[in-house]
Amino acid sequence: MVLETLNIPYEFAETTFANIKEPAYLAVNPNGRLPAIHDPNTDLTLWESGAIIEYLVETYDQENKLSFPRGSKEAFLAKQWLFFQVSGQGPYYGQAIWFQKYHPERIESAVTRYLDEVRRVTGVLESHLAKQKEAGGGGEEGPWLVGNRFSYADLAFVPWQVLFMEAAPEGRIDFEGFPVVRDWMRRLGEKEGIRKVLEVGLMPKQSA
Repeated sequence: MVLETLNIPYEFAETTFANIKEPAYLAVNPNGRLPAIHDPNTDLTLWESGAIIEYLVETYDQENKLSFPRGSKEAFLAKQWLFFQVSGQGPYYGQAIWFQKYHPERIESAVTRYLDEVRRVTGVLESHLAKQKEAGGGGEEGPWLVGNRFSYADLAFVPWQVLFMEAAPEGRIDFEGFPVVRDWMRRLGEKEGIRKVLEVGLMPKQSA
């Protein structure tokens, strides 16, 4: 999504859940998870989504299309929300999907815990975006997480939000209770760079 938004040329390598545990992929990402990138311009291989986003915007977003001027208040706030996404949204949403769809036995306490965390994280976003909206952040196109415009901080939350809604049907969030987040996700989905990626699909295939 960052690559599309910044119009950075790239080649997409499709894989499967089985293949990310194979030696060829483990040589790229020893943690055996997605995503990972290799930049031939700098001969750098990176994994972990937060590190990848930071690298791409610091290396290629010289006009601050998705980021903010280095050292500015907004730059630090954007990092804050990225770290919240990495430490909060990603792990909790992932575990909510796992215990509903993939765990070999049903553990109600685990399902309940992680669905509650999904709602809590969504509540944090709802509260902040509502404050941004009240303050007029983003004008008619807002609100956004940082300042008054769309940034990588907003973009970072899209994949797990979409994956959760697609992969965990019994735990779908009632967006009637989170109207500002619902509208935020709608607006994000209309961004060309995000829309193109969502049309391709976020989930790897189940088998080779």
